[in-house]
Amino acid sequence: MKVGKDTLTGLKVRHAMRSQLIVLEPDDSIDCCIQYLIKYKVNAIIVGKDSEKPLGVVSKTDIMGAWYAGLPLSTPVEMIMNSPPLFCGPDEPLDSALDTMKANKIYRLYVLEQESDKMVGAIAYPDIVGLLYHYCSNCDQGIFNKSKETAQDRVKRYKANEIMTKQVESCREDALLESVVEILSASRFGAILVSDDQNYPKGVISKTDIILCYRHAQDLSVTAGTIMSTPVALCYEKDPVESAIKSMILKDLHRLFVIPEKHQAVSGVISLTDAAALRSGSCHACISSRIRVDKN
Repeated sequence: MKVGKDTLTGLKVRHAMRSQLIVLEPDDSIDCCIQYLIKYKVNAIIVGKDSEKPLGVVSKTDIMGAWYAGLPLSTPVEMIMNSPPLFCGPDEPLDSALDTMKANKIYRLYVLEQESDKMVGAIAYPDIVGLLYHYCSNCDQGIFNKSKETAQDRVKRYKANEIMTKQVESCREDALLESVVEILSASRFGAILVSDDQNYPKGVISKTDIILCYRHAQDLSVTAGTIMSTPVALCYEKDPVESAIKSMILKDLHRLFVIPEKHQAVSGVISLTDAAALRSGSCHACISSRIRVDKN
């Protein structure tokens, strides 16, 4: 296998895509969509009809906007879906798919067989990160491989503060949920930090929390403190990226808020999107590790 510029070089979409797909009919309700989003722990669901090319996609952001607009839960998803979905082929380079996602500022692509236009899967940032972590966890120089401590000391490792997003959207506990929805819709962030006056984390509100409030007929005038989730998942600036990725995968999280040291204010956030954009694992030994794993 040819060694390229990053760990994804030479890999195809089919190597990372997930084949499980949830498809809604255009006249299915927003309430039904929320149920599936929560049940299958996905951020978006495709809309279409059997044996036909998909018509659109509904994300948590779309549902959040529907609540803000005052639409009833019985509203058909075709009224709020984004159309058309963006597609890629199963044999398209994984690097290319990641470039498309980044350029269009989207979280996923749907995979179509070019010959039949049949949808066979989806590829999202968590799928790419999961593949990268597979190579990290099998690497002789990985931080969790206790038998190679001497070699590990010579490896340059990426730290959380090197790839984290420094901009963090935050609010106070007394902020109205309406303003939280406005901030998340405008920023396209997946969650907002609830902090005190010193920017120390008190809780977090994700889009999942918000769509659940919608489904449970909560009012937009409630305060952030009444619906926030605790505790806040944290990591330190100097934690290896591999460690942060492992924490997100094992805890089924999409992000960790980053602090310099214990009991200090949040300085950034590291997400699965950030980890995928790195196109590597935790260190510069990743490509050689991938070649060894692929040969086994």
